[in-house]
Amino acid sequence: MLNFSTSEENYLKTIFHLQTKDDNVTTNELAEKLQAKPASITDMMKKLKTRKLVNYQPYRGFRLTAEGKKVALSIIRRHRLWEYFLAEKLNFNWDEVHEVAEQLEHVSNKKLIDKLDEFLAHPKFDPHGDPIPDTNGKMELTRQIGLTELQLNKPAKICHIVNQSDLLLEHLHEKKIKMGAMIVVKRKFSFDDSLEIKLDNRISLTISGQLAKNIFVKHG
Repeated sequence: MLNFSTSEENYLKTIFHLQTKDDNVTTNELAEKLQAKPASITDMMKKLKTRKLVNYQPYRGFRLTAEGKKVALSIIRRHRLWEYFLAEKLNFNWDEVHEVAEQLEHVSNKKLIDKLDEFLAHPKFDPHGDPIPDTNGKMELTRQIGLTELQLNKPAKICHIVNQSDLLLEHLHEKKIKMGAMIVVKRKFSFDDSLEIKLDNRISLTISGQLAKNIFVKHG
């Protein structure tokens, strides 16, 4: 695989996350996400188009080519493996791993990443519940529902956090809500959509509806 600059990798990864099945990514969307000027976006798109990594037409947006998607998935694979390593082997809190993994993901030595994957026993999901692409870019998906949709007194396991901002993850850490924890919804309050929950059969606590919307679970 060819070498790419940190900036190019950040663009490819961001486009992958922004593009949907049917819609292209716009210059304004990418500029807002990367905090970059539209002129800089245009210059980078021309460069990535030359390298056959994006399909780009002025005023019509852009999306990754098959090769661009392959590169983006390799970056995401590295990032999520490093997150898993930091959380599981070095005991970083899950609100700490993202920033460090942002730096480590640009170490692109394939042998190192494959050895890291082997050392970690080939994890399928990172500490936030996002799937880790395998060496071929394939990701394992899991059936999940929002915590707000979980029936009362039906135990489930926390498997994914949607909003992964530092503030939200820190809030979860303070409440001792973590990935893989068993959770039961005891009561739902229609006044403010807050929930009374029980974690791993511990004492019940109440969480806001806003927080609950970011937690996804799977049965069992």
